[in-house]
This record gives sequence, structure tokens and C-alpha cells, in this order.
Amino acid sequence: MTAATTPTIAAEPVKTQVPGMIIEHNVAVTMSDGLALRVNIYRPDKPGRFPVVMLHGPYGKDTPDAEAPAYQDAWKKLLIKNPELCKTSSCRFIRWEAPDPERWVPDGYVILHADSRGSNASPGLLDPFAPRHTEDYATLISWAAHQPWSSGKVGLLGISYYAINQWQVAARRPEGLAAIIPWEGAFDHYRDVSHHGGIPSTAFQTMWFARQVAINQHGNGETPYRDALTGAVATGTPLPASLLRVNRIEPAEASLRQPFDGAYYHERTPDGARIEVPVLSVGNWGGQGLHGRGNIEGYLAAGSAQKWLRIHTGDHHAPFYAEDSLSLQKRFFDRFLKGEQNGFDSEPPITLAIRRPDGVIWRSESEWPLRGTQWEHYYLDTAGGGLAAGKAPAAAERSYAAQGEGLSFTTAPFTADTEFTGPVKLKLWVKSSTADMDLFATLRLIDPKGHDVTFDGASEPHAPVSQGWLRVSHRRLDAERSTEARPYHPHLVAEPMTPGQAYEVDIEIWATSIVVPRDYRLALTVQGRDWELPGLEGPFKGSGPFLHVGRDAALYGGTNTIASGEGQESYLLLPRIPTSR
Repeated sequence: MTAATTPTIAAEPVKTQVPGMIIEHNVAVTMSDGLALRVNIYRPDKPGRFPVVMLHGPYGKDTPDAEAPAYQDAWKKLLIKNPELCKTSSCRFIRWEAPDPERWVPDGYVILHADSRGSNASPGLLDPFAPRHTEDYATLISWAAHQPWSSGKVGLLGISYYAINQWQVAARRPEGLAAIIPWEGAFDHYRDVSHHGGIPSTAFQTMWFARQVAINQHGNGETPYRDALTGAVATGTPLPASLLRVNRIEPAEASLRQPFDGAYYHERTPDGARIEVPVLSVGNWGGQGLHGRGNIEGYLAAGSAQKWLRIHTGDHHAPFYAEDSLSLQKRFFDRFLKGEQNGFDSEPPITLAIRRPDGVIWRSESEWPLRGTQWEHYYLDTAGGGLAAGKAPAAAERSYAAQGEGLSFTTAPFTADTEFTGPVKLKLWVKSSTADMDLFATLRLIDPKGHDVTFDGASEPHAPVSQGWLRVSHRRLDAERSTEARPYHPHLVAEPMTPGQAYEVDIEIWATSIVVPRDYRLALTVQGRDWELPGLEGPFKGSGPFLHVGRDAALYGGTNTIASGEGQESYLLLPRIPTSR
């Protein structure tokens, strides 16, 4: 962007004072290439140096949740689930997926919220996952650590995008970074975000970018958003649409140009071994498609000597603001930013919400996969549609139309409550009438009346137990990184199928937790398209927004076949947790 076309933002920051808090608005911070990004600083109205909790992203640091059209449903659910929230805070400063300054500043923290390059008040190229943005974040962290109101210790906090870029910047080890809380994010940019089992997941990327990112692009005169503090257009002086378009890179388009896991994704996936600060990784069992796998992968990959994993369930937004969550976040930062000896070091490394149809039971664990896990093979029977532990049935095979309902395999009713918590693997023997096939595997819970039991997930109110995906031409395994419980595909080349020939494939189904009550059953559905719960209308039908559209109908719309039984054993590997360990 030239000087003549750069939208203008007030050269001097606007200082706004509220009781107990000073707000410095649109402070300019210069990056390594000379570009200035804009930040809001919320700090205690008293002398002293305070630890900094910060976030950096594209959603607009000045757009209130309550006024943003894209967030209205989430805002309503947030208030229903946290009815006291706006009694303990004015809620004026809550931004999407960000901590509320009014609940942090009184406890001696500075909240710093930065508009990332190309968004809201910050000029530049809008490319949310680019390494340049990670470099900017590192610069901001070090800048914050050296300010006169800063103690020199910086922690990172936020949901989703704000969790993803925590992992990325932590691997750069910027000066001042002292602890991170990546809350429902992603870690592996290829496997968690852009491709599932090698299948492009572009529907969500397109929707997310249009509704939540491009609308906040710097210079977007069509934005409906206004700066909550000044009332001005939050994105600066409008630019022509042609200039806006060339000044952004849309993730869905970029990922379609990069079908294999190469340099593009490696630049966006952190080297976990380089992460050395304390980590509290918080995931969601109902986060299939974006917010489940990454928190476990990040926790396992992090080189930090002090790290914790916590997995809850429920929707994506409201739990972050709940009182128990706020207390957890503050205890962690009180320990690692303030140095308080509050016992957090002695917390169990893993805390899990063990799901049941009627709620959850919290439990502490010491290792992943869980200590005492008994791996059980549930064999598919294509002849009768069964799914049973024991030995493989007689050899058989069955075909289905790839874009149809697929095949479902169901267990007998369980005779006692049975828990499965951990990674899940599906091994299949498959054929296709075409040179490739996409496999969509859905693990479901069925009640005694034959109805699906679904769960309120991160982005889907009718989520199944878990899901997994694989493009069969990506079937090759990385022997060093695969385990018996979790296959790892390098996704470096496509190896077409010979029509009619059988192939052995392993599918990673994202880790889960479910207690199957007595008289309930498990079901596995395998098909060539995204799973939908029958009878639902609207955008949420079981797989949320993480759909896999735009695939070649001729290549991925053929007739698929699953083989089972002796010599071609197809099975589901489940992590059973004994009642006494």
C-alpha cells in the first residue's frame, strides 16, 4: 500500500479512563519492517509494574461481541450460560474470543489486545496465518515486556485463532514470554485446519474468512462495525474494493493450491520442541474438525517442563468466561506471571471431563494415552452390519454409493456402563470403482430406543461422539510417527487406487471420551461425504461448518466397497478404561 492510499488512524493514542482502569487506545507499535500495528492497552489506574496478558489477531480489538452480527447467537448463549457475567462486568470491553479486561485489570494485570497486520486499525497485507504475523506477535511480546507499566512477564490468552497463534509464537521464544493458555485451538496447520486426512476442508475457511476476518480488513468501508470507544469506523479510511482484494490472501484459496503437507504448512505449524514456557492447553471433546486434536498434539509436542492438558465439553465460547474457567486461568498466570506459590505446580498434568449422555464427571490423569488403557478391537461385519469385540467374522464385503448414506455398523447393547477415553483408530479394507475415494468415519452413541445421542460441541450443537477422515490416495503411513492407536500419514504424495483392487488403510478418528451406559450401543458410520443427522435443517446437521465441498464428483462419487472378516479384518480400535485401575 502506498502512502497516498493508506487509511489514516489517529497519530496519537486516545486515552480513556474508567474507574480503576486506564485504557490507551490505538497505540502504535513499530514492527521489524517499519509498519506500525495498533494496540489497545487496559491497565490498572495506579503506579506499579504488572504482568501482561495479551492477544494478537484479526477480529477487531474495538468490536464488541454484543454488537457484531456474526456473534449474536454465541453472545446470547454466553449470557444464558453465564447469567452473572454482566453483573460483575459492564461487558463493554468483551471482544470475540478474548479475555474481558474488567475481570483482569482489578487483579493487577495489564490486558493488551493488538490488531494484527491488515485488520481493523492496523494496515498491511491481511494473511492471518502467515509467518509474518507470527514475527509481528513476537515483536509485540518483547515490546510489551519493556514498557514502564510492565513487570517484564507476558502471558498469552484467547480462544481459537488466538490459541493457534500462541503455539506458533511460543516456538519462537520471544523475550518476555512467560506462559501460554491456548484455549480450543489447533496445532498442525495441515491436519487440524486445512485438510482432514488429506481431504480439503475449505467450507469453514471460506465462511470464517468472509464473516469474521475480511469484514474487519483495514480499509473496508463496507464494514458494519464501529469503534466501541470512539464511534468511528473501526477499519480506518475506506479503500477501493480492488485494492482491498489484492491486499489480502484468503486461506481457503491458498490451501487448495497446496494439497500436500510441505513447506507452506511447515511454516505455519510450530516446532513443539522449541516451546519451553509453561503451558495450559485447554481442548474440547466436541471440537471435531478444528478444536479437538490440536490441544492434545500441542500438549504432547511441547518441550515445556511444566505443562498441563485440560479437556472439557460443550460449546466453544461460553465456557471460557465461566467463573471456574476464569479462576483456572488466573491461578495459572498468578503462578507463572506473578510468581505466587499457589500450588499450581502440583496440579495433575491432565484433567478430563469424562462424558456421559447425562453429563460429565471430572477426573485427573497422569499420562496420555491414559494409564491402564485396554485396547479393544471391535470387528466390522459387512454381512450383518455388526460391530463386535472378540474374533473377526467370516469374510464378506459390501458396497455403497459414495455420496449416499454409506454403511453403518452397530454393537450389541452394552451389558454394563463402559468407558472409552483416548485415541481411536479405524482399520479398513476398501475398494472403489474409481481411482480414489474419500472416507468419512463417524462414531455414534445410540440410546435404547434407537436414537442418536449427540452433544453440544464447539461449533456444532448436534455433534456425534467423534469423527475421522482419510483420502485413500493419501493412505501411506509414517512408520516412525504412527502408533498402534494413532496412525500418522505424511500426506506428501497421492497414490491412486486401481479400481476394484483392495487396499488396507488406517484412519485416525479424533480422540474422544464417552461412557456407554448399559443398554446403549455404539455405531460406526462410514460414507463418502460429511455425516448428517437425519431430520435436521439449517447449517448444523452433525458435522458443523467443517464440511468438505467442491470435490470432483467423478473421482469421489463412485461405488465404494468395504471388506471384512478373516484375512481382511476391518476393525475399530477403542481405548477402554477399566473401572478400577
